[in-house]
Amino acid sequence: MNKLARIALDQGLALNQRLAASTANSIDWLFKRDTLIQSGRTWFELVHDGDLMAVRYYELPEEDEIELVNGSTMPIEREQHAVPLVLVPPLGVTTETFDLMPQRSLVRYMVARGFKVYLLDWGKPKKEHARLGILDYCDDMMGTALEKIRRHSGSKDLSLMGWCMGGLLCLFYQGINRDRHIRNIVTVASPIDVETGKGVIARVAGVAQALDGPAQLVSNYSNLRLNTLDPARLSLPDWATTIVFKMTDPIGSVTTYWDLVTRLWDREFVESHSTTSDYLNNMLRYPGGVLQDMAGGVVMENQIAGGKVKIRDKVAEIDRIDCNLLAFAGESDNLVPAEVAERSVELVASRDKEFRVAPGGHMGVIIGSKAPGAVWAESADWLEPRSQSTPMKQRKTATGRKPKARPRAKPKLRGRASAAS
Repeated sequence: MNKLARIALDQGLALNQRLAASTANSIDWLFKRDTLIQSGRTWFELVHDGDLMAVRYYELPEEDEIELVNGSTMPIEREQHAVPLVLVPPLGVTTETFDLMPQRSLVRYMVARGFKVYLLDWGKPKKEHARLGILDYCDDMMGTALEKIRRHSGSKDLSLMGWCMGGLLCLFYQGINRDRHIRNIVTVASPIDVETGKGVIARVAGVAQALDGPAQLVSNYSNLRLNTLDPARLSLPDWATTIVFKMTDPIGSVTTYWDLVTRLWDREFVESHSTTSDYLNNMLRYPGGVLQDMAGGVVMENQIAGGKVKIRDKVAEIDRIDCNLLAFAGESDNLVPAEVAERSVELVASRDKEFRVAPGGHMGVIIGSKAPGAVWAESADWLEPRSQSTPMKQRKTATGRKPKARPRAKPKLRGRASAAS
């Protein structure tokens, strides 16, 4: 057989294999979608299971290493750090946010880096939970969760890490309680200063502020003010929350099915697509009480950027927070741009504080393919020296500068890179 015939035969066999793989993957995608979804695979112990809120603890896996999204592997550190890490997701999303896929799981990564990892599960709100407000989450539920975590871990000192609204809840909790045993806080894409005019949240707040004057005039003659409405009427149903999150990347939401068709032969890509789609299509109901609290002053009056946030009968004094703080923003985040998130490091009274910009949009910065090498790794490097038995000497860190991290073993390459985006 000549060379040209051999090339033609090889290409024909490769095409045949792709067609067979595409057919098999198509059948699974159409009729057995659950077999493709990889989210929520990390084993956990249920530390607390309340009426709505629960607390999970992720133990060290039996394996010696974990696989990362780029195909490399990372050894698991068996000697755990003294200060546990508490992950705080935003409202409206599932816990899969931090455990999206085995190779793209923040909980697995942080456990492998030697942290005792706990996760707050805000549960799945129903209509009867519509009146829950910010204080119910950042004060009551978080207070209960941290008490359970301290009892389970045996450590009073804790670190908090929250994405988006989760980061705000961490700041609100600390601003209200001044908990002296919260050693570190990491926020990712959390909206702070909406008066910058940048991003979707800032523009929405600008419209709300512009309408505030007319609304107050109307309220003089009627009872239509936002804070007098029944929170149940403001509750955002799950399908609406789904639309809001998809709007953070409208182009990606439109092109994703075309990507699926063109790469139907690639099992890893089909699994990644199916898992991400399932996550995005199953957002949760957003409590009306929280929306009422946020719109009723927190956002409309830009209280967060002022450092003091009045939430019902309590005040979150963010400008008095003095624990270590690391804040991230996504460089292509259309919802919460860097200008909106950066204000936090200017507000807090912490001596050890830092702001960084990482690759990705609002969701990509925490769950995207570049998140493990950027936000996750940098957070772990920053937390490690600050999570030992004896607190490190506090020092003031310049905004945007990275402190030197101790050298780490280079990951071993194994297999091909994942198709996940």
